[in-house]
Amino acid sequence: MNEMRAALYDRYGPPEVLYEGRVPVPDVNPGEVLVRVRAISVNGGELAGRAGKVRLVTGRRFPQRTGIDFVGEIAEVGASVTGVREGERVWGVLGRMTSGSAAEYVTVRPRQIAPAPGNLTPVEAISLPAGGTTSITALRDKARLRPGERLLVRGASGGVGSVAVQLGKAFGAHVTALAGPNNLDFVRGLGADEVFDHRTTGPSELGSFDVIMDTAGTEHPAFRRLLAPGGRMVAIAFDMANPLPSIAYLLASALHGSRRVRFFSGNPRHELFAELTRYAENGDVRPVVDTVHPLASIAAAHRALEAGGVRGKHIIEIA
Repeated sequence: MNEMRAALYDRYGPPEVLYEGRVPVPDVNPGEVLVRVRAISVNGGELAGRAGKVRLVTGRRFPQRTGIDFVGEIAEVGASVTGVREGERVWGVLGRMTSGSAAEYVTVRPRQIAPAPGNLTPVEAISLPAGGTTSITALRDKARLRPGERLLVRGASGGVGSVAVQLGKAFGAHVTALAGPNNLDFVRGLGADEVFDHRTTGPSELGSFDVIMDTAGTEHPAFRRLLAPGGRMVAIAFDMANPLPSIAYLLASALHGSRRVRFFSGNPRHELFAELTRYAENGDVRPVVDTVHPLASIAAAHRALEAGGVRGKHIIEIA
């Protein structure tokens, strides 16, 4: 076995630039494990990468790969790796600014994986890693959300927001959610106490909040004004239409004023994935799968996520 199937693109552009091709199976270094990938999810950052919106980072060498998270089984263990075994089901992510999990195999270091939930199939499980690790970091570590506090989740039906609503309730918060008109009942089903249509409900109609988790990346000043004294806002996205002013605002607001905005880019490790596994096995978070696509339909999956109105995650199943 020298080659494997993988999602590739030879130029930046719309979803149609993606195709299923063949690349060499990666070699396993002594400190790595080889994972046979069963499923991945499609994330917003991958859309920006494929479209060329971060080409200063991704460069101009092609073909390029896509995909950052994965669920699968360990197929080979490097000579110096201990504590894991072949055949063990794991989930995890590739390293920061690394892509390529949309393939039959990936190599990673043990700190980038943890045992996957035993009560979920690979397709169910892969709906959780990106949103789950991001939400734990945002709500627990960055915002320090406390029981009884009022939490607002923007983009509550998406891959991150749908898990944030569930974790907010697990942490004991009163959760208000913003979502599209077709997803209001879906978000209520996740446990939100109040749900509003973001198209018809403006920030001035929402009241005040102790914590705001923003997955939309727009109107940061307007939502920041909703923070109660001592309130905290965590942003995981910026305005892709006006990236420089948006990023500048986030950086400035992280340093000045009484209602600071925390902005971060996730790079989770073993301990965070292990914690998410416990939440999933305890039933605190449940899978949020929108649509399952084969690897050959990677372009359709990207197109569907760009169209909006998503309920959870678009999944790529690697047959």
